[in-house]
Amino acid sequence: MKRSVVLIATAVLVAGCGGGGGGGTATSGSSEGAAPGKVTLEWWHLSTAEPLKTLWAKRAKEYMAQNPNVTIKATVLENDAYKAKLTTITQSGKAPDVFATWGGGVLKQQIDADLVKDLSGEVADVLPGFTTAALSAYQFDGKTYGLPTDIGMVGFWYNKKLFSKAGIEQPPATWSEFLDDIKKLKAAGVTPIALAGKEKWPGHYYWAYLAMRIAGLDALKQAAVDKNFSTPDFVAAGQQVKALADLQPFQKGFLGAAYSTPDGQAATVSNGKAAMELMGQWAPSVQKDSGKGLGEDLGFFPFPAVEGGKGSATDAFGGGGGLAVGKDAPKEAVDFVKFMTRMDNHTEAVQSGAVLPVLKGEENAVTDPNLKQVATMLAGATGYQLYLDQAYPPAVGQQVNDSVAELIGGTKTPEQVAQAITEVAKTEE
Repeated sequence: MKRSVVLIATAVLVAGCGGGGGGGTATSGSSEGAAPGKVTLEWWHLSTAEPLKTLWAKRAKEYMAQNPNVTIKATVLENDAYKAKLTTITQSGKAPDVFATWGGGVLKQQIDADLVKDLSGEVADVLPGFTTAALSAYQFDGKTYGLPTDIGMVGFWYNKKLFSKAGIEQPPATWSEFLDDIKKLKAAGVTPIALAGKEKWPGHYYWAYLAMRIAGLDALKQAAVDKNFSTPDFVAAGQQVKALADLQPFQKGFLGAAYSTPDGQAATVSNGKAAMELMGQWAPSVQKDSGKGLGEDLGFFPFPAVEGGKGSATDAFGGGGGLAVGKDAPKEAVDFVKFMTRMDNHTEAVQSGAVLPVLKGEENAVTDPNLKQVATMLAGATGYQLYLDQAYPPAVGQQVNDSVAELIGGTKTPEQVAQAITEVAKTEE
């Protein structure tokens, strides 16, 4: 089934990810030239969990072994620290040689700030091998500014045993059923949801999905153009987030909880202390890395439909990840990105269960039944929305995260959330 990819990249301003190095040291060695000069590549990414942490380090070693003139220095940071450090350095007018990106509005701002290399010509030979959906977040005005390493969607990862304990025979298909199941879990003495309240970005998934289901994808796209998030449908999305929060479904101390730490969101689910989490396709890997792991008790279901909403239940929300190259990076940086996304190298990452296919023909490498379910849903998705904190300009995306966190924490109303996001959007040119 054909997917219509709806990326809200109406953003056009600066910020987001970038960072340090800004070009390799010494002369840029050519694979065709005589004596290649020594080159140091600064590579920034946020794969702190296994198996990608080790797999990406292995890739770098392999590349250096094949290219003795190249030294790769990796900076590996957890999500929030990564965003913060890259934003700071980007604002100083620099970018690392190779850096992880989610694409969308954040990448577009970096492009507009002349910090990112246009890869179109140098990757033209490999572009036909990527799926259209995977590439779309990194392409603007017919040009390519990054290559994808992952694609996926956000949904609910749940503990089948705890659902059974609460008498829930099958995952909820509608939002009303979902709220009813929250009550059933609580009645059974089970904490329904784990949430990394401290990090904010996991909480924005709830508001974003509810806005998609209630207002529809076109409304999210139009809101970025009109700079208006105060319409009744966006307020209604906030009201449903409040309805959920009012049920007190989250683990004790969630406001101070991180995502991937031993006492964070992923571990809370992995160790059987909460029934579910709303998270992306990487959730099983992070759960195993930070906790005991649920094994066959782990299941997946998509975000429920909202009765009477304008959005389709088959519209997906999420994104993947990719690699971009700093404007002043040496040519080896582009070569390394191509090496990372080469079929044999990337398929190993797919087989590990850490990422989903971005190359045509990798589908059979997905062996985990839950990830196969995610891949199947993606293949049948009627629409696709990039994470709002990446799709919109950084200041707008950050306001979404901040305001939704305040809504969940009880210090902002649904109306105030919509107004706060609108006010920031209006300041963006």
